Amino acid sequence: MNIDKLKELFKNFEPKICFNHDLKKKNWFNIGGKTKIFYKAENLKDLIEFLKILNNRENIFIIGAGSNTLITDEIYNGVVIKLGKNFNRLSLLGKDVIISGTAVLDKKLAEYAFNNSLSGFEFLYCIPGTVGGGIKMNAGCFGSEIKDILISIQVIDKLGNISTIPADKVRFYYRNNNLSENLIFLSASFKGKIKDSQIIKEEMTKLKKQKDINQPSKIKTSGSTFKNPIKQTEKKVWELIRESVPLNIRFGDACISIKHANFFVNKGNASFNDMKKLIDFVSESVFKKTGISIEKEIKILEN
Repeated sequence: MNIDKLKELFKNFEPKICFNHDLKKKNWFNIGGKTKIFYKAENLKDLIEFLKILNNRENIFIIGAGSNTLITDEIYNGVVIKLGKNFNRLSLLGKDVIISGTAVLDKKLAEYAFNNSLSGFEFLYCIPGTVGGGIKMNAGCFGSEIKDILISIQVIDKLGNISTIPADKVRFYYRNNNLSENLIFLSASFKGKIKDSQIIKEEMTKLKKQKDINQPSKIKTSGSTFKNPIKQTEKKVWELIRESVPLNIRFGDACISIKHANFFVNKGNASFNDMKKLIDFVSESVFKKTGISIEKEIKILEN
């Protein structure tokens, strides 16, 4: 659909909707061009109306914190949606259930659980994404995954229909699940275990220190680039990369972190193609050296 037609369809949505909107600052890599439409949905009512008008006539990509996303430098021929303030709320149900909007940062959910003396969320303190992204990829670290605490998910499909999915109806895998790509996550409920808040705080601090020792921070990176090939080897993917790739390899300003070989870095003005070339080079090199195919963990937004 051309821009003029879209502008006419969504004339009542300004200024919440932007056309040819720059995405470079919407992701941790600080890479990317523009999207045909960018829409920040502040509440469910507006989101339903927007989706019903759009009627699934354009590709839709939901962006959260942008902590694991590489975006094309070309104009993305579709709609990028970001969930706003009404999806960024937390509440307590009873003594041990937390209801979280999917725009809530994983770290904020962990802190909220701590403030309510609920254990099981500590690992989320170390994950730099949103709750929605965490559910999408079954985020985890230090032996815990989001599926371990999830009760249910409220979702909306791309035609504006809402439903609730119990967690036990979802098949979760390592960094994945079998939920339809047609779904947008709105909120989720999680069950914790009541525990002394001091013990919870000590665990969060311990995990954060461990992460800071092993992983780079305060740089233009996108977290883990590849998934660990758990079915093929006991080695971590960073070990395979170190064995297979010269760590000083660069494509433009795209390079490998010295601190952690599975973290790729934009040292300045890396382009989408620079980073994509680095990702492909590493994947091919690991396969040539070890015979192991490694799968990308980051999401790539391109036409």
